[in-house]
Amino acid sequence: MITAPIKRQTKYCQAIEHTLKMLGHATNAELLTSLRKSYPELSATTVHRATTRLALRDSIASAPKALDGSMRYDANMTPHDHFECSSCGLLQDTNVKDKVIPILESSIDGCKVSGQLIITGVCKKCMKE
Repeated sequence: MITAPIKRQTKYCQAIEHTLKMLGHATNAELLTSLRKSYPELSATTVHRATTRLALRDSIASAPKALDGSMRYDANMTPHDHFECSSCGLLQDTNVKDKVIPILESSIDGCKVSGQLIITGVCKKCMKE
């Protein structure tokens, strides 16, 4: 009998999942900063390995990269689109695909749009500044 490999769930993996659910989206550096409040000994390498493991087992999702090119992770595992502030990098979930795709497809004669949409603009906070 073949059994599935054991999915190792370290305290750091659990803490990353919990923190990511609170933050919504985060880079490894943002997770490290937040987690070091509870785990001062935590290393950047451990966070990187844990997020890679969690993403491979579909416990967390990849999100659009941060403005500096860093990998960013998403706690929301359901298919969805994003709004990203081009000024501060805020990433926010949105579900506009059903409304926007017909408009896009009608303007690009016969082409089909697929995948996640990433809408870029300026968030309310940055507009006030």
